[in-house]
Amino acid sequence: MKLVSLNTWGGKVYKPLLKFVKEQSRDTDIFCFQEVFQSSESKFSNGIKTDLYDDLKKILKGFRGYYAPTFTGYDTERRVDFDLTFGQATFVKENIKVVSEDVVFIHGKYDYKPPVKMESIEDALDLPRNIQCLKIKFGKKDVLIGNVHGYWLPGEKMDTPERIAQSQAIKEIVDNFDGGEIICGDFNLAPHTKSLKMLEENMKNLIKDFKIKGTRTHHYKKTSERYADYILVSEGIKVDSFEVSEIVVSDHLPLILDFKV
Repeated sequence: MKLVSLNTWGGKVYKPLLKFVKEQSRDTDIFCFQEVFQSSESKFSNGIKTDLYDDLKKILKGFRGYYAPTFTGYDTERRVDFDLTFGQATFVKENIKVVSEDVVFIHGKYDYKPPVKMESIEDALDLPRNIQCLKIKFGKKDVLIGNVHGYWLPGEKMDTPERIAQSQAIKEIVDNFDGGEIICGDFNLAPHTKSLKMLEENMKNLIKDFKIKGTRTHHYKKTSERYADYILVSEGIKVDSFEVSEIVVSDHLPLILDFKV
């Protein structure tokens, strides 16, 4: 089985992103995307594609899409005056049985409204975050796929009370699941944080195990922060291969996992 995890950056590198997804769809079973927008209006707003989820659905024929918005009315830098949501999207090949989908907020609530007047992205620090959880049946085995976009704030991606609480919430979901687990996405965490080590207690951090040098592209200008994205797997998951692709389709690099259960 092949899983691709990618923060799409809202489709700011639009054509290369769609080309990459289409090419990867030939042999990928599960896509886990972060920073996906959805709207009834199809346009570019502040660089992002407002209906990126619909665009991904059109490309991913033969997949079922699951969308988990975290908030509404905001394009990550400003309020908007049209319907617009932001969140994670997971796509699963139709021949794979999805038993259930659950969306758990690990910070804040969906009905959050950013300030009406915002001078910069730093004015909206309390954006909600969730984990999109799909229970998938592989033969007789259950696997939890968790698609995460973690708490963000300006500066280094170090421990904060919010990030500790977020990791504890994710850990509780994993600890209570009877089966194999794959938790992936943009965690917004530095590699040596307590927040990440909490998740490593019962799971393998593939970024660490495979000695990956970074998960950001040249579009991300903070040279001191080269890590944000991770895939963690439980004992029930056999890793055949793992890589961070150098293909640039976002300010994040794609994470590609081949696995068995």
